[in-house]
Amino acid sequence: MPATGDRITKRKDGLFQGMYTAQTPDGPKRKYVYGRKKKDVERRLAEAMGDAARGIVFDAGTLTVGQWLDSWLSDGLKPLVDAGKMTYSTYKRYAGIVGKHLKPALGHRKLKDVTRLEVRKLYAAKSETLSPRSVDYIHITLQKALSQAVRDDLIPRNVAAGERPHSTRHASPDRVKALSLTQVHALLDAARDTRNEALYVVALHTGLRQGELLGLKWSDLDGGKLSVRRALKIADQGLDLGPPKNRASRRSVPLNKSAAAALRSHKARQNQERIAAREWHDGELVFPNRLGKPMDPTNLYSQEYKPLLKRAGLAEHGFTFHALRHTFATALFSRDVHPKKVQSLLGHSSITQTMDTYSHLIGDIGGDAIDGLDEAFGLS
Repeated sequence: MPATGDRITKRKDGLFQGMYTAQTPDGPKRKYVYGRKKKDVERRLAEAMGDAARGIVFDAGTLTVGQWLDSWLSDGLKPLVDAGKMTYSTYKRYAGIVGKHLKPALGHRKLKDVTRLEVRKLYAAKSETLSPRSVDYIHITLQKALSQAVRDDLIPRNVAAGERPHSTRHASPDRVKALSLTQVHALLDAARDTRNEALYVVALHTGLRQGELLGLKWSDLDGGKLSVRRALKIADQGLDLGPPKNRASRRSVPLNKSAAAALRSHKARQNQERIAAREWHDGELVFPNRLGKPMDPTNLYSQEYKPLLKRAGLAEHGFTFHALRHTFATALFSRDVHPKKVQSLLGHSSITQTMDTYSHLIGDIGGDAIDGLDEAFGLS
């Protein structure tokens, strides 16, 4: 039980300090909680004393946020990658956010001393220079890392929980960027007769993720449909073909006339390329690089997609490759396709994800799905 000498005092710096005694493996140890308001310290002290009475002791000691983040990455996330439970690209994204944003801002602070105010200030500062989506990723990363610290009994609460960035909490639905009909025409006109013209046609008419498109094999096309069975992923040792993002991502997507015609032309062009090539690694990929090997997504973006946007006059609009997937979904909702059908076609793991992303587009429900895209894009 906590000692009877537990008390709250006001320090010279204006903070209130609550002190209690807890039994640790090393014997009785004084513990402290702090706050700017006495009532907050009273509440925290009562919680801490209750935890101590139940044998729960939070003791991050002098552990800094930076040290904890490094430990979280190496001991918490890296084993998930090694076990195949997290993609390497996801791990790299977390590591990048930690190194570029979280450690410079909070790394020097003791883990136990970080406050909600500091978290809010971090998000506000990042919102001045980064997109709402980027700030959201920073929040997600910090919240996950601190949640693990709570589970490991290092800190009593997660100060990032409930502090979702203002910029994302009130973000406009326009942050789901989709191309307009005019922009679709401009993009496809710019892509016409290029090596990977079919890639952009199929992306717009099927909504496949980039990795799913780059992992597509000719054997996946059959009877007017394509089956998503794998995805190209960035692995620790390079590019790798692995299972799709989730179970729902294993799906069949109908091919309408535009997509089917583009793929037929693409296959004929690829056969000519294979014959002319001095070296060709035949992995049966629909969209390989010029040697028949998996196409590097970074090279695709920098060497093909960005120049394509520039030729189409769309370079200043911020359209990522993922915007083609959003364009597909937006076109379906514009034709009143049922959200469950859209979920299935997109390979979302839950209807909640579909509704959260596209709720602003959902009107009266009904209509057909894929066949109408020829008309929606003005290509029939």
